[in-house]
Amino acid sequence: MEFSLPPWQLAGRLAMVIGLAVFLGLAFEEVYKSEDRAAPGGIRTFPTLAVTGAMLYLIEPAHALAFVAGILALAVWLTAYLRPAAPDRAPPGMMIPACNLLAYVVGPVALTQPPWVAVALTVTAVLLLGAREWLHGLIYRVPRDELLTAGKFLILVGIILPLVPDQPVASATHLTPYHVWLAVVAICTLSYASYLLQRYVPARQAALLPAILGGAYSSTATTIVLAKRQREAGSARADISAGIVAATSMMYVRLGIVLALFNQRLALALAPALVALFATGAAMAAYEWRRAAEQPTDESLAIPAVNPLQITTAGVFAALFVVISLASSWMRGAFGESGLLVLAAVVGATDIDPFVLNIAQGSVDMPTAVLVAAILIATSSNNVVKAACAIGFGGLAAARRPAAMLLVLAAAGVAAAALYLV
Repeated sequence: MEFSLPPWQLAGRLAMVIGLAVFLGLAFEEVYKSEDRAAPGGIRTFPTLAVTGAMLYLIEPAHALAFVAGILALAVWLTAYLRPAAPDRAPPGMMIPACNLLAYVVGPVALTQPPWVAVALTVTAVLLLGAREWLHGLIYRVPRDELLTAGKFLILVGIILPLVPDQPVASATHLTPYHVWLAVVAICTLSYASYLLQRYVPARQAALLPAILGGAYSSTATTIVLAKRQREAGSARADISAGIVAATSMMYVRLGIVLALFNQRLALALAPALVALFATGAAMAAYEWRRAAEQPTDESLAIPAVNPLQITTAGVFAALFVVISLASSWMRGAFGESGLLVLAAVVGATDIDPFVLNIAQGSVDMPTAVLVAAILIATSSNNVVKAACAIGFGGLAAARRPAAMLLVLAAAGVAAAALYLV
């Protein structure tokens, strides 16, 4: 391999190498030189190492033998320099030799790769140096189960999704395993993000913000939790009532996002109804929240952040997705448009996400107006179920106001569906 750059480009790359090395050296000295002046590296050493690495690479770029010899010499020097002089002296960490090696290799990287690669590597190293204390503090702030949860999320997204086939496996539906798991990943991503915000973003209020975030992944589960809190409070609390209605309002936002990801045409057609329903729910929640100002805040009624990301839950969602896809195809063939609308009312009693995602991914071949009406009927049916849950878990006296508001939203959804079908 021969290396050739126009002289002006070579000069610019070398100037960038020196600038990045000085930037890295400044960050290194701020962190390590204040603790140990003898630590190798810094604002003079790093530019020298970077230029040395670049020059050794330019001497013989075909096999980079001179550059490799320089790495070996640097490794020997660092080993000798960093070896503890006394048995009771703790050995230095790996960041010191790693920074020296990075300074040495940034020259050839800048010469052979796009400039953003060298910049990204250097900036990443500087951020890791500057955030040393904060990163070490994560050990005490992040529970071990959160790391396991993050690992599960990466399994869903980074391992299973690329491996599933993208070919139909049954003639009853054109959905592929990839489409099924992509729907699972979309819902899990939204759920996991809202969970992290709910758990780690401080909330001054006990019910409203957790309810809004909880509604982003399951308005039904959030309604049940809040209804239980309403019963525990022993009286009708306006802040909890506002949280129940706000969680359902967020359901319309979640559906809009999911539809926009998979079917922009359908999302645009449904947008006016979703915006109107969200605005209605938000207005009712705001009204209840103003009433809550007259009541003392009770932090014991805060909603716990329950992790929605479970492998078992993802498997159940995928199974529901397939079952509803098959049911939609059968109902469409046997009963036509009316069959789909009846199915929408039925699935609203459980989880509407698999039904909505099936429609968004094109598993139902019907006019857009019918698909929009089916989604609205499913949301209305789900709101009726949530109203029943609010009364069942919270009691009629305490939960009648939020239940009535959910029924209003259900009626508004049915009315909007009727308008689309006219």
